[in-house]
Amino acid sequence: MSEELKLDMDAYLPLRDVVFHTLRDAILKGELKPGERLMEMHLATKLGVSRTPIREAIRMLEKEGLAITIPRRGAQVAQMTEKDLEDVLEVRDALDNLAVISACQRITEEQLDELDMKLRVFQEEIAKGNVREIVEADEAFHNVIYDATNNPKLEAIIVNLREQMYRYRYEYVKDNADYDQLIHEHKLIIEGLRKRDTEAVKKVMHTHLVNQMVAVKDVIREQNQNA
Repeated sequence: MSEELKLDMDAYLPLRDVVFHTLRDAILKGELKPGERLMEMHLATKLGVSRTPIREAIRMLEKEGLAITIPRRGAQVAQMTEKDLEDVLEVRDALDNLAVISACQRITEEQLDELDMKLRVFQEEIAKGNVREIVEADEAFHNVIYDATNNPKLEAIIVNLREQMYRYRYEYVKDNADYDQLIHEHKLIIEGLRKRDTEAVKKVMHTHLVNQMVAVKDVIREQNQNA
């Protein structure tokens, strides 16, 4: 376990969320390795907290696919597998298609303007180079589209799935993303939505996912070779 692991305190967040973000960042940055055990007592001592927020944070990590609990062995950092990636992206692709159909029918001019603003923020975060902020800016862009569906049930399902995708998105953005291409695709999405061109937006969203899958598969294979 990394000796650099330190609690990133935020007075506005519950302690379990602070612990969760600290552990998640450590996993995404590779400070906590796939297969490494997440021992509650050790982490509690290391971070200077009780075992309760550690236990709650591990449950949150499991929801994102970052941790897994094995009977009689406890929690550990989850391995990334190609099958898991394919499964998640297959479902996401289908949900995106449904979201695009609704969004093209219902999106407002205010939401289209908001997409323009979110794209500018995305470009600004790319210029700064902070991976987590880039990922979150990308998610904020897509959230406008999902909000435009005016379908809370669909949004809830996509949010749940997005949590499971976070690790893969982070890996993609960290080392493999073509930022110019991503920006171009975002612009095409906005253009398609303005024209209410469902098929055009579906195509771009699908390309988004395929590019991500190909790049992250390369990361997974490289990690397996080095394991």
